[in-house]
Parts: sequence; structure tokens; C-alpha cells
Amino acid sequence: MYFKKIVAISVFISFLFNCKSEVYVPEIAQIIPIPANQTLNKGYFVLDNSVGISSHDTFKVSAEFLRNYIQKGSSIVLDDNNDIQFILDETIENTEGYTLDIQPYQIFIRAKTDQGAFYAVQTLRQLLPKDFENGSLSQKSIGIQCITITDAPQYQYRGMHLDVSRHMYSVDFIKTYIDALAMLKMNTFHWHLTDDQGWRIEIKKYPKLQEHAAYRNETLIGHYSDQPHQFDGNRYGGYYTQEDVKDIVAYAKTRHITVIPEIEMPGHAQAAISAYPSLGCTGEPVDVATKWGVFENIYCSKDETFSFLEDVLDEVVTLFPSEYIHIGGDEAPKTKWKNCTQCQNRIKTENLKDEHELQNYFITRIENYLNSQGKQIIGWDEILEGGLAPNATVMSWRGTKGAIEAAKQNHNVVMTPTSHCYFDYYQSTNSDEPLAIGGYLPLEKVYNFNPIPEGLTKEEAKYILGAQGNIWTEYMPTQNQVEYMAFPRILAMSEVVWSKNENKDYTDFTKRVEHFNERLDAIDVNYANHLYEISGDVLKNKDELAYQLTTVTNGKIIRLTMNGTDPDDESRPYIEPIRIDTSKTIKAAVFSSKTNKKLGTTFTKQFNYHKAVGKTISIDKIPHQSYLGSGPDGLINSISGSDSRYGDKEWLGFWGEDIEITIDLGEEVQIYSVETRFYNSNGQWIYAPNKVKLELDNDLVINHLEQREQLIITTKFNLNQRSRYIKLRIPNFGTIPKGKQGAGQKAWTFIDEIIIN
Repeated sequence: MYFKKIVAISVFISFLFNCKSEVYVPEIAQIIPIPANQTLNKGYFVLDNSVGISSHDTFKVSAEFLRNYIQKGSSIVLDDNNDIQFILDETIENTEGYTLDIQPYQIFIRAKTDQGAFYAVQTLRQLLPKDFENGSLSQKSIGIQCITITDAPQYQYRGMHLDVSRHMYSVDFIKTYIDALAMLKMNTFHWHLTDDQGWRIEIKKYPKLQEHAAYRNETLIGHYSDQPHQFDGNRYGGYYTQEDVKDIVAYAKTRHITVIPEIEMPGHAQAAISAYPSLGCTGEPVDVATKWGVFENIYCSKDETFSFLEDVLDEVVTLFPSEYIHIGGDEAPKTKWKNCTQCQNRIKTENLKDEHELQNYFITRIENYLNSQGKQIIGWDEILEGGLAPNATVMSWRGTKGAIEAAKQNHNVVMTPTSHCYFDYYQSTNSDEPLAIGGYLPLEKVYNFNPIPEGLTKEEAKYILGAQGNIWTEYMPTQNQVEYMAFPRILAMSEVVWSKNENKDYTDFTKRVEHFNERLDAIDVNYANHLYEISGDVLKNKDELAYQLTTVTNGKIIRLTMNGTDPDDESRPYIEPIRIDTSKTIKAAVFSSKTNKKLGTTFTKQFNYHKAVGKTISIDKIPHQSYLGSGPDGLINSISGSDSRYGDKEWLGFWGEDIEITIDLGEEVQIYSVETRFYNSNGQWIYAPNKVKLELDNDLVINHLEQREQLIITTKFNLNQRSRYIKLRIPNFGTIPKGKQGAGQKAWTFIDEIIIN
């Protein structure tokens, strides 16, 4: 066999030189997530009908996966030999680590566990032609570049979440989703099965959960912020039978994916309470929720509720072999508890201080029960309220504060902050993006996420298990939409949790994404492609501004116009930043440097030049870290924010704070008007202020803003006087009123360009 291989290689190398276009020759740096160490070697391994696979008994799953992948993806029928060897190597420290050594005559896969070997196979998969993915490969001999890769993950928890309550997806799609996780070396699927809008898992002891709680009467049309709310009038729902669940869990096991189910409590329980009203505090009937948000109907803390939940968890535990059961714990308004005799009695009899400690009692009681069943709990960071349950793991979503608090108490943490991990946020500022909940989370921001928050010691940082991307599906009614929001951000997340920081480089990553997209095309994934979009940034030199255009992929040309027409292949190329000294409109697009073909969409930016542009501005508060926009200077850069999204580079967000803005025009000038805009999306806790105070030198003017149900509220001061200094005092709206989303919480303030004429 060795002699046969040498002859084959000689023939193949000759074939490479004579027919290069028919042979796939991979490049070294195309793998996602990027391996820890890789060395390109001379030569190629020939994959054809003469090749066989041999493996140690440890590697049944990984060896079978590779065998099926090759034979189902091509016309190659593997022989019975050891050209590709799976070798048990106890010296590899990380149980998920591996070595992949491709030599001209053999491929060696060394690992300590089947899981490690499986990840080696996923790497080898990316070194093979993409046509293997859909069985369209026509070549009978494939050259695989010789390479040595030594690899292991940086974090033990590498996950993706999927909400199936707001919208539900087929069993086949769930398996496809799991396949994607496995390809990217993720090891955890967080399955959000219950919420206010639908209960999605069969519980045999409580048939109304699937007969009633699994269905809502209708669904909100459009965005929650659209007023008045409109509904489609169509009954919606469904659930996964226990056989479905067993099938999915078993399938995930063949991909080395652990499935963690989430059964929400005590909040997000309206669907369950709709089926069994006695589980709530009032006992009154309530519908399964038909719109999104947070609802006051939460589980009552009486014994009947705990009996119900324990019965439910008994069935859940038998279906999921995972160490963890996710119990939610987030967004549980205490209004019903405060007015509930039984909950108030519980507070007294358990010597609790308040409703927050009652939540801790609730979570701890459930934790103790699950611990008795051999399970650990994981919950959103609200489970810290009133004290943390003894053995709980915290999933930190509201920033990093909860993560730091939990880690300092020696509790394990999974990082999933909204700022970097919520894939239901917009990923582009393009106006034609599909409807999303809001926010702005581009690919680069996901890629630059560091799961270890600042403020932890090296010892405390050990409690950060890893991170996951979250996909909440209020605005994703179809499987295609889920894929669009997941890809390519899931690629970035995979590298965040797997790869070494020193190996990461965003420009290099985008090259690999561009290549990886061809593989996604082969498996028919509906990914978002923003690689050929243009990003614009304002550059400031003293009081002069210029606008810089960039695109993330190399070897491309940006062409632009400033006459209102779309750029074409004859438009002038962008060479240097464009001065902002007049009002103008720039249109630009990315073109291939090889074919001069337009690759992306047209980028449009309007500049409204006014008297404050480029001047000096200060704000007495720092914008929230999630909504920094372009900083204070972004409020006087001539660019207004989006009319439909508050998460772009122009809007600045402040949470619950009064703000004071001072603009120094450099000299006294005649001022005729001062104008700005406020975002007003009440369903997202964003409220325009009730009034704005304007000071010109020593003169004070107050504008009262009428609270209206519209997304953007403009305030304009009409003046006719001279001044150098302009001061805006903007009081926060205050506490969100009862009956509104986020009731009792502080409101957000979002402000746009301050236009001075």
C-alpha cells in the first residue's frame, strides 16, 4: 500500500501541474475557528478509492462521521486500510484537543477523546472541497495540502441559543442548526423551550401545556414600537413531542453537542398560567401572550406551583442528560407578588426581607430539587437578586456586572451580554435589512468580544466557563431568517470561544469568512453577507472634519459619486477622506479590483453642514457603553442618525440620567435655530424627555415636549440672537409607568445630531 501511495502521489503531482484548475488546493489560513498552531508542509495527500480509515474504539462517532462525509459527499468508496488513522493519545492535556497531521502518504488524527477527534475531523472537513457538503463533487482524486495542526479550545463552554417559543421551527431545522454548531466546534445548544408566547415541550402529566399553552390566538404584526399594535388574527403554535426531544438530543450526541433545555421561572410564565390559572397569584384566566415583552403574570410562590414545576422537571430531566437545566430567572416583575396574600405570607414565614429575597427563595428551592435529581441549575443574571442560590451558574446578559459579582462569589459564569452576543440585533445599518428588535451588533464587534470581563483577578477569571450567542426570535418567523441573523456572526463567536487571542486578527478573519461563505452556499445556508459593505468614519483635525470610507475585505475598489447618482464601474475611485465643509450626499460601493464588478450594496450618507459642525462639545455624563455612538463629537458632525434604529454610530444612549450638553462655537455668532431629535421607542424602554432647557450665554428657553406615540420626536428652538455658548439641559423621562414595558425601571434617553443654524 505504501508503494501504491508513492506512485499515486507522483502521478497526482504531475496532474496538479497539468490540470491545476480541476484540483482543489486549500490555503493554510482558511479554517474557522482558527487553530492554535498550524504548519504548512510540502506535498499533498491523495484522497481516492484506495484510501481507508482505521480507528481506535474510542473514536466511533468521529470516524463514522468522516467516513459518511467522504462517501456521501463524493463518488469515492473508501477501502479497508489505515491511510487515515485515528490514534488514542493520552498525552494531550485538553480533552477536546487534537493533532491533525496530513502527510503525503497518511493522515494521522490524534486525540484523547472522541470529542477531540471529532473536532479534528471538522478541521479536515474545511480542508476538503466545498462540493463534499452537497454531494456534487465530480473529481475522483482530491489533493489535500500537507499540514500539521495542533489545536484545543480556550473555553470549555462554547454555545449557541435558540428561542423556539416566540417562533417555532421544525425538527429537521433544529438538527441543521446543531450541524452548524458542530462544524464550528461549539459544544452546547441552549434550547429556550418555554415563554409567555408559547410552551413548546410535551409534558405528559399536564396535557393542557401542549393543548392550550402551546398556541396563541394571534401574533403581533410589525415592530412592537409601531403604534397602534396590529395582529394577524391567525392561531399560531405547536410543540415538540417527547419523542422529538429524544430524537434531537440523540442527534446532538452524534455531534458532541450538549443540549441544555430552558424552562422559564418564575417569570415568562404566562403561557403556562394560561393553561393552569391556579399557578398564578390571582387564579384569573389569562391568554397566551400575543405580543412581545415582559408580563406581570408570573408563577405564584405557593406550594401548588412548586409541585407543578417539580413534576415538569421530573419529565424534563429524563429527556436531557445534560449536567445543567436552565431555569430562566430573568425579567420577573414583582407586582403580583406584592399584592398576593400567599406570597406575602411566604415572605413572613421564611423570614425574607422582600420580593427580591422571595425570588432567591424560589430559585434556591428549585435548585435544591434539581440537585437532588443529579442536576445543576443555570440561570440569567437576575438570579443574583436577593442572593445567589448555592450552586447556581450565572448566564450574564445585562452587561458584565452580574458576571463579576458571581465570579467573585466563586460561581461559574457563562458570558452572553447584549452588547456582543445578542444576534437578534441588527448587523448592518442598511435600510433594507430585515426587521429586527433593534440595537446594532456588527460582525466585528462580535469578533472583538473578550469573555473575561475587566475587574477579575486571574483566579476569579477561572470561573468564566465561556460564552454563547443568543437568538431571540420575536422577529424571525422563518428558518431562513434565523440563518440570516446567525450567520456570519456565529463564525465570529466560534473564534471568540475557541481560538487564542494572539491568533486573532479581524482582517484575516474576514478573508476566511469570504472563503467560508462558499461552503455555506454549498449547504444552502441563508447567511448575511456584509463583507462588501462600506463603513464611514468622521476624522477630526482641530475644527476641520473629513469623512473616511473603508471596507473590510482587501483587494477591492471603492467607487463614489457626489451628484446623487449610484456609482458604477466608471465612477471615480475613492482615494482620500472627503472634507465636510458643505452639505452634500455621498454614494459609494465596493467593486472587484479584478473584474470591476459591483459587489455590495450602495452606501449613502447625507451631510447637513451647520454652525456647530467640528466645534467643541462636552457632556456631563458618559453615554452607556452599549450605545456610545461616535461619542460627544458625533452630535455635531453633520450626520443624523437612522430614522428607524437607535443603535448606529450617531445616536447616543443614556440610561436613567439627566444630561447637560455644552457647545462652544469658538466665537459669538448669530443663531436662528437649535434643533435635535429624540428616539421614543417605549416598548424598548426608550422615552423622549418631557422638556428640554436651552441656555444661550445667560438666556434660558424651555421647550416642553408632548409625549406622543411616534418613534422620533423633534424639538426645535426658533431664535434670533447672538451667542458663543449653547447649553442643553435634558432631564431623563424618569421611571417607566405602570402598564408599560419595563414598568418601574429607569427610562433610556437617546439623542441625535444637534443642528445649529
